[in-house]
Amino acid sequence: MGQIVAGSNLAAALAASIDDAVRWLAGQQKPDGHWVGRAETNACMEAQWCLALWFIGREDDPLRPRLGQALLDTQRPDGAWDVFRGAPNGDINATVEAYAALRSLGHADDEPALQKAVAWILSKGGLRNIRVFTRYWLALIGEWPWEKTPNVPPEVIWFPKWFPFCIYNFAQWARATLMPITVLSARRPSRPLPAGRRLDALFPEGRLRFDYELPKKSGADAWDTFFRTADKVLHEFQEMGAFFRLPLWRNAAVRQTVEWIVRHQDADGGWGGIQPPWVYGLMALHAEGFANDHPVMAKGLACLNDPGWRIDDGDATFIQATNSPVWDTILMVMAVKDAGALGKTEAEIDQAVDWLLARQVRQPGDWSVKLPHVKPGGWAFEYANLNYPDVDDTAAALIALAPFAKEPKWQAKGITEQIALAVDWLIGMQCEGGGWGAFDKDNNRKILTKIPFCDFGEALDPPSVDVTAHVVEAFAGLGLGKDHPAMVRALDFLRREQEAEGPWFGRWGVNYIYGTGAVMPALAAIGDDMRQPNIGRACDWLIAHQVENGGWGESCESYMDAAKAGRGKTTASQTAWALMALLAADRPSDRAAIERGLLYLIEQQQAGTWIEMEYTGAGFPGYGVGQAIKLSDPEVARRLQQGPELSRAFMLRYGLYCHYFPLMALGRAKRQGYLGGA
Repeated sequence: MGQIVAGSNLAAALAASIDDAVRWLAGQQKPDGHWVGRAETNACMEAQWCLALWFIGREDDPLRPRLGQALLDTQRPDGAWDVFRGAPNGDINATVEAYAALRSLGHADDEPALQKAVAWILSKGGLRNIRVFTRYWLALIGEWPWEKTPNVPPEVIWFPKWFPFCIYNFAQWARATLMPITVLSARRPSRPLPAGRRLDALFPEGRLRFDYELPKKSGADAWDTFFRTADKVLHEFQEMGAFFRLPLWRNAAVRQTVEWIVRHQDADGGWGGIQPPWVYGLMALHAEGFANDHPVMAKGLACLNDPGWRIDDGDATFIQATNSPVWDTILMVMAVKDAGALGKTEAEIDQAVDWLLARQVRQPGDWSVKLPHVKPGGWAFEYANLNYPDVDDTAAALIALAPFAKEPKWQAKGITEQIALAVDWLIGMQCEGGGWGAFDKDNNRKILTKIPFCDFGEALDPPSVDVTAHVVEAFAGLGLGKDHPAMVRALDFLRREQEAEGPWFGRWGVNYIYGTGAVMPALAAIGDDMRQPNIGRACDWLIAHQVENGGWGESCESYMDAAKAGRGKTTASQTAWALMALLAADRPSDRAAIERGLLYLIEQQQAGTWIEMEYTGAGFPGYGVGQAIKLSDPEVARRLQQGPELSRAFMLRYGLYCHYFPLMALGRAKRQGYLGGA
């Protein structure tokens, strides 16, 4: 829009901004009716695919040099690679993996990029400080002894549901990744780099003098000690078994695990809708003798050329960690509704609704192992992920679809039945404490976080505030009131989870601004009294964190440093979340702050949309306790005192967050009469 001058017609500016945004999104819609933006993550994606192609014998794949160029393009000036744009420090795991990938391509150690990378790695303590997954990658290319990696036996596939270490007690992402790693851990395959490409520079005192043992965790307790000892026993047992050709059941466990992996392959060739089980799955099958032209392997490798996963940029190629078409399409429909533009975009929205209805998951998935009597009815995040529908997408789908459920043309297409299925599925997925996790019910066994394998981040999927809030808002829109048993428990959960200062923690978006931006509209939708003191505290916290330019921002660092909560470079998406929270409360005293925030969005708009390079989505937030709980939790506080754990963070930049969330906020403000709109 450009700078708004004093005395201009603010109501007209608000309306024009909304109209421009609606026109922009209509131009971005795919021919079949959906929207999708890029899901940007970090250099581990390109590095790991580059190494995986080497491992399976495709060193001449034309994709590999393009991945290498992507790595060179994203290296920091200090020689490192980071886990989110603007991170205060580089990440040793991403940097080691990127360096290894470039060496596998033939880049020499005397090249400036590699010289800087080696110097940075050594300055950070070297390979002693890398995570378990990076150790696995080095073992796969012959740079790390397999016996010095956490042993994950494939026999875990036989553990019954009641056993704490049953695979279905791990979070969806951990479980899907764990299964192929058990095969790799059992078989210990490697394809060493050629002599001239080895990582000798990372062993300045020689390999024989290097200590490969896992460093002891700070503040380790008896369970940590127990599992480290158990890991050594498992390694000794495996080595003894290999020598005596024992035990006979190992091959049976591997076969059953391979069957599990094959059975879980997605229709597009990937696994679980995310990168880790996809890349590890291909390597595990390769280790078991699956040729690259085997139908399962060929389908998985072909997925690397799927535009739903692959982003080409000049000479570089980026492979996304996930894709978000269902989520993006749902939120675009919600944004158009909030903007009051359904009539202006009827053809586009009809096509989008048809596309969404066709993607309801109607088959059992991993979630049904513990809930066999609950009928399927959820939505997944990605294009082709039938095994793992998630609560958040399902709740958001209900919010988006509810307005259409009253229309005869949609009733004739079965929308009422589909919504009923989704409601029943969500009720079945509610956790014991009243909240909802993302993929499973009551996925909260903390003992799993003590296993050495689980040093990568969150291994559990306990209930979170933001997901629960979206379910509450969805049910409110469908007429389920505060007295519904599921809502009574959910509202109690939300009240318990509020921080003393006023905000709510955000699990899947950054961070307290996201959590608060989810909860406040949900409470308003369900008919909560928005004049209560706890609502006032939330509003006061947001007002106190508004930036001078009128916007809001919060860095990913807030997951690791409590002092950063609500603070960071202003962004369009986070400003929109804060505004939607304040608009839900609609306190007269906040009107000036709300209008300043709206003006920020209007002034920052460019060619109908907003530019936002910051990461405002969360995968593994990185506070390092293995689960999503608040910074105020004593266990988290103890870990934070030991210093930020950026190496555990996995953050995302969703390319369309900067569009549909601002449009929602502007539309709601116009409807409520802000800036003279009505």
